[in-house]
Amino acid sequence: MASGWGITGNKGRCYDFWTDFSECMSRCREPKDCALLREDYFECLHHAKEFQRRNRIYKEEQRQIRAAARKAKEEGGGRGESTHL
Repeated sequence: MASGWGITGNKGRCYDFWTDFSECMSRCREPKDCALLREDYFECLHHAKEFQRRNRIYKEEQRQIRAAARKAKEEGGGRGESTHL
């Protein structure tokens, strides 16, 4: 990764994040000073935050679908019973 070359022979997608993090680490007093840059670099590599967000969105969509189905079932259940004249 540190060479800057990606798998296709071009610059790697996370190389810019790596250089920022590496420069920070070489001039900082304490590693915790570069925590945000490290976090950005790791996010570029692993996409953990992106996956967490996608999972939260998916779970919310599923919750809304279940709530709509439950509501439709409750509303539809009472219609057919009182049609006797």
